[in-house]
Amino acid sequence: MADIERHHTNQRMSQIVTHNGTVYLAGQVGTAGASVAQQTQDCLDKIDALLAEVGSDKTRILQAVIWLDSMSDFAEMNDVWDAWVATGHAPARACGEAKLARPDLTVEIIVTAAL
Repeated sequence: MADIERHHTNQRMSQIVTHNGTVYLAGQVGTAGASVAQQTQDCLDKIDALLAEVGSDKTRILQAVIWLDSMSDFAEMNDVWDAWVATGHAPARACGEAKLARPDLTVEIIVTAAL
C-alpha cells in the first residue's frame, strides 16, 4: 500500500498531498484585490513552488481546474495561462465561473500532477 504524504497541513486542509506517484494541490489563489492577470500569475507562481517542493513541475501537470469569479475575465486569465504553460505539456483543463471564498478573489486554480 502506497503511503499518503501531506504537506503544509492544518485542521482544514493540506496544500499538497502525494499518493502513488500523483501530486494533488489545494486550490491556489492570488493577491486579493489585484488584477485578474496578477491573481492568475500569483496562482501559477504558487503552483510552481509547491510542485518543486515535492520534485515535480508544470510539465508534469495532468489536470487543471480553474474557477473564475466571472467568465468575463476568461481572456485576461488565458493570456497569463498561455504564456506559462510549457509548450507541448498542456494539461487537461476545465474552467468555470464560481463564487469564490472572498469577494476580492477572482481566480482559483487547482492542479493534479505526476511526480
